[in-house]
Amino acid sequence: MSKPAAKTDQRAPAPRRVDLKDFNLDRLRSVLLPMPLCTEFVLEDGVGDEPLTPASVLFPIVLRESGPSVLLTQRTDHLKDHPGQISFPGGRVEPEDSSPAHTALREAEEEIGLSSAHIEVLGYLPEYRTVTGFCVTPVVAIVTPPFELRPDPGEVAEIFEVPLAFLMDSSNHQQHSLQYRGKLRHYFAMPYGKYFIWGATAGIIAALSRALST
Repeated sequence: MSKPAAKTDQRAPAPRRVDLKDFNLDRLRSVLLPMPLCTEFVLEDGVGDEPLTPASVLFPIVLRESGPSVLLTQRTDHLKDHPGQISFPGGRVEPEDSSPAHTALREAEEEIGLSSAHIEVLGYLPEYRTVTGFCVTPVVAIVTPPFELRPDPGEVAEIFEVPLAFLMDSSNHQQHSLQYRGKLRHYFAMPYGKYFIWGATAGIIAALSRALST
């Protein structure tokens, strides 16, 4: 569904699998941007030159004893933007936000009650520009248990975790297409049990998988 600024097509053959047996935080930090850069970005299939709304999401990697997992939410069906979809905690940049990380941390606390006391920001992935009109900065962070979550019932229908190893395995990355605004659009999907992870969330996950596979 997306294409990096360097013209690498996400519809190209998937990269090799990422071996997470020796996964460590130093390796993760090494593939991330130390600060957000507007010169590095990923374009969803179909993005034009229309104005985009700045937003940030938290890519929360939970350090479980059984292995790292990624915390995701399912949005409620009545929301205006992306109703019912699987997403990272996050949202639009507000005037009081001092940085993309501030936006992501604020939204995570508002949406799911995740306190920043449990979060360590590691770095950033390239901006992800969506066909639905958002310029999203993914803020990658580790989350240390134990922690309590309080989902906002107006925004979050469910909170769940998916093993990081599953999401980083390119064999689990499917490529789909649909008609959107009169044109055929291509996008990633990563079905996991009853959850259909797709669109921008899947595209951001695939970006990290590609970075770790190089």
